[in-house]
Amino acid sequence: MSLKIKLLCVVLSLAMLAPAWLGGSGLTLLVALVPLMMISASYSDSARDWWRMAGWAALTFVLWNAATIWWVWIATPAGPITATIFSTFWNLVGFMLYHYVSKRASRALSYTLLAFTWVATEYLYTSAEVLSFPWLTLGNGFSNDVWAVQWYSLTGVFGGSLWVLVSNIAIFEFVLRRSAWRALRAGVVVTAPLVVSLVMYWGYEPQAESVEASVLQPNVDCYDEKFSGSERAQTENILDLLSQTPSSSSVVVLPETALPEKLDDDEPLEGQVVGQLTALVEENLPQTMLVTGATTIKYYESQTKPTFTARVGWGCYYDVFNSAVAINADTEQTLHHKMRLVIGVETMPFTGFLDKFVDLGGITGQLGRNDKAVVFEKAGVKYGPAICYEGIYGDCFARFAREGAEVMLVMSNDGWWGNTPGHKRLFDYCRLRAVECRRAIARSANTGVSGFITPRGDVVESMSWDKRGVLTAEVEVRDDKTLYVEYGDWVGRLAVLVSLLGVMYFVAYMVKRKNHLV
Repeated sequence: MSLKIKLLCVVLSLAMLAPAWLGGSGLTLLVALVPLMMISASYSDSARDWWRMAGWAALTFVLWNAATIWWVWIATPAGPITATIFSTFWNLVGFMLYHYVSKRASRALSYTLLAFTWVATEYLYTSAEVLSFPWLTLGNGFSNDVWAVQWYSLTGVFGGSLWVLVSNIAIFEFVLRRSAWRALRAGVVVTAPLVVSLVMYWGYEPQAESVEASVLQPNVDCYDEKFSGSERAQTENILDLLSQTPSSSSVVVLPETALPEKLDDDEPLEGQVVGQLTALVEENLPQTMLVTGATTIKYYESQTKPTFTARVGWGCYYDVFNSAVAINADTEQTLHHKMRLVIGVETMPFTGFLDKFVDLGGITGQLGRNDKAVVFEKAGVKYGPAICYEGIYGDCFARFAREGAEVMLVMSNDGWWGNTPGHKRLFDYCRLRAVECRRAIARSANTGVSGFITPRGDVVESMSWDKRGVLTAEVEVRDDKTLYVEYGDWVGRLAVLVSLLGVMYFVAYMVKRKNHLV
């Protein structure tokens, strides 16, 4: 294979990998790795050719990242560079293991390792507490094609990644060794999940119970107003939007860190702005629960550092949390701390070094966190208050449903990246979360996209970028638990197990071959 053909293969793979994260369909992913696999097939089993293949694969994955997460640069130049390095590394682990094994063992073993090791590395990258940015998990690529992946309620996004990889393998096998049987097999692998999904999509039966929800979009500029502007102006903005909210709404949602004041974590309802909001709710919206994003601070009396994330100031240790606060709720639980933190902004893997280069103007540095999904309740309906980044992590999102959430609320502040694909995909990822958990979602973003999503993943109504206003809609109430909610990322865990067994089998095979036993 000539140099020009290899370059063409890289371009073709990139052209089919990127569209799903730029507003297009994810169906191109089903054949996106075939050109790269063709390059692999053209090389021998020599060490020199392994490094050459690694170069082509790395080029493809770096370009994939550059084409799809460039917008992170707007907030922090270090972000896309770091994410590209780690994302490319994990992709290379799966693909280069496949390349190595394919030259020395059976095709079946090499294909098995490609599919399951790739998914396993996605799972490990997602599960990491730090240095985790699973934006390009292959299964996420179907966020605009929810009609095609209704079975995510069984498998989650890693099931989608496995489908992508198996489809690429089946199509590659047909391209390499054309026959009617291989064509039929590839057709079944590609279309069978689509047929199952369409049956689930059109057969979906909504629950009879629903509640009225409202989402507010304040449209505050993150850089010039949010953290350096007038607290009074921001408060009046929120109060004005609340005055436009129908009194019939059971729940009203404000964005992440919407409140301009920092609250005492032990008494979050005692803040000055909270008091103004409470007074307005009690007067105009007495049957409504208001859920808002806020920054809360917890002070410790301990003389030694009580948590890893604790800071020192005001003569004591304290933690800063990105939180959700419920006003006028029916239960004592009124505070939820964000469980998954944004790398480089809210959590620093190398504290004291990276924080010198990252500054978004707001709450940066090492924030506190916990693993508890807190559920709020109003008029007998339980709500899960997910905060921004928690919408990227399926299993994290599903914790709210395990705790009894019947409707999901998402609070986000996506204005850091301007009018780019970033904020649009964050909204679309919520569509996948809705399918996985079969929960309706009311999403409030600071400056778009706010809106409502059905448990089937359909968008009911939305408000786009740079708009200000209030949206109100009926959202479905469900209390059943999907297989994914019950077992979480079981496909990812299974992939780790199969990968380990596959590597062990390959090592044993190589030892036997070296000793002329096979």
